[in-house]
Amino acid sequence: MTAMLSRLVLLASLFASPAALGATFPDRNVTIVVTSAAGALTDTLSRAVAQRLSEMWKQAVIVENRGGAGYSIAAQSVMRAEHDGYTLLASETNFYTTQPHLHAEGNLAYDAEKDFVPIAGYGTIPTALLVNPSVPVNSVSDLIALAKEKPGTLTFGTAGVGTALHIAELELENLTGIKITAVHYRGAAPALSDVIAGHIDAVIMGPSVALSSVSAGRLKMLALGSEKRVPQFPDVPTIAETVPGYEASVSFGLFATAGTPADIIKKVNADVQMVITDPEFQKKYLEPFAVQPVPGPLEAFAEYLRNDSTKWGRVIKAANVKIE
Repeated sequence: MTAMLSRLVLLASLFASPAALGATFPDRNVTIVVTSAAGALTDTLSRAVAQRLSEMWKQAVIVENRGGAGYSIAAQSVMRAEHDGYTLLASETNFYTTQPHLHAEGNLAYDAEKDFVPIAGYGTIPTALLVNPSVPVNSVSDLIALAKEKPGTLTFGTAGVGTALHIAELELENLTGIKITAVHYRGAAPALSDVIAGHIDAVIMGPSVALSSVSAGRLKMLALGSEKRVPQFPDVPTIAETVPGYEASVSFGLFATAGTPADIIKKVNADVQMVITDPEFQKKYLEPFAVQPVPGPLEAFAEYLRNDSTKWGRVIKAANVKIE
């Protein structure tokens, strides 16, 4: 009788409807694999969201950091797991919008649109141009002049080839005609650490984790990559004030593998939206870092990413950057 009952339970689970799966999800631990090193804003936001989801779901939500290889290490890890919603990917959205443009067809370890489904965005933040105080510049125009005077001698940190930091740097090169040297790291946090230490000159990244170093004088924030000045930093100019047309932001979001039941994706989307729209959460995690909202509904978030992909595809093509 016990064996028969076990078989019946197994059959019931196999034939459970997507709606039923969504209603019972999650009934065990969920893992969020983060594409960045610990300490980067992707990691900070993911851990904050994970804590709230854990409280909401009454299940542990475990965060794992798997940075490197331009998001591919984390992406492949998630692809190897069961496509059931219990292993999710948290990333800068560039893994979905820029990496496919950098690789010849078939050379990337994943196909963003075929292998992953956008679930929900955490938000977006304008990049900041940050330099070590020893670099003899105090404005974007100063930096451009120095780069033109000494082509290739300025060093900029990135979180890896094709990451948001790298693409923001490429856009600056494209629009100004300067040549700078990219130094690639396994995440934004180690790149920033080397700017502070003076091992490299500059980085273009979301300013959140750098603000304390800016206040302490260990970094200079020359400008922001937003289209217009940000209320939280009214005295900081935009790069576009010197370089018309420049705009670079970093967006963050959660993705599932293709084949994940639709009702689970809808549930996670709704629950993440509930977390990030909570006023208390926004006041603690979003507003201090100038994180702005991105479209919340599933299709609206997907359309947001498609538009971003079109823009950065043009930048990458103009820069003639390819990863072989």
